Amino acid sequence: MQSLKNHFLLAMPHLEDSNFAGSLSYLCDHDDNGTMGVIVNRPLDLTLDALFEQLDLGGDDSPHRDALVYYGGPVHKDRGFILHRGSCQPWDSSIQVADDIALTTSMDMLKALAAGEGPKDFLVCLGCAGWEAGQLEHELKENSWLTVEGRADILFDVPPEQRLSAAAGILGVDLNLMSRDAGHS
Repeated sequence: MQSLKNHFLLAMPHLEDSNFAGSLSYLCDHDDNGTMGVIVNRPLDLTLDALFEQLDLGGDDSPHRDALVYYGGPVHKDRGFILHRGSCQPWDSSIQVADDIALTTSMDMLKALAAGEGPKDFLVCLGCAGWEAGQLEHELKENSWLTVEGRADILFDVPPEQRLSAAAGILGVDLNLMSRDAGHS
């Protein structure tokens, strides 16, 4: 099995699951035990300012106050998952997903962001997406998804509403021109 870690998962137009329709997910882990990622193109009606306040972190002077918080997926919706550019060091509970992308799930990064510190490029997601062993492979065979290698520029430099089409563009695909009917050969 080829690992899909550090890949985008693009929902095909016929995927009607309300959790994933029209979504672009970034896969942070994929092995024989299953797959974990976060949806990166669904901002919530929530900013970091509200999150800082809810968690009593201060942050009144943080330059990150207006950053959007994203719906990361239907699993662990009460937990934060922070994708960021750079290294997983010095953050607690972090994994290096790619050379230039890490995932952190610890409060130390939120505290740093509230203090106006931390990484320059980041996405704070509430919840994540998870697939049991073999589940994603089955869904790929069912033509529910396209995959392409992940890129930091799409995660951090492209507006959320354009990320799905930007990822599809890597493949030379326009999802708007694709049929909603799945086919099998």
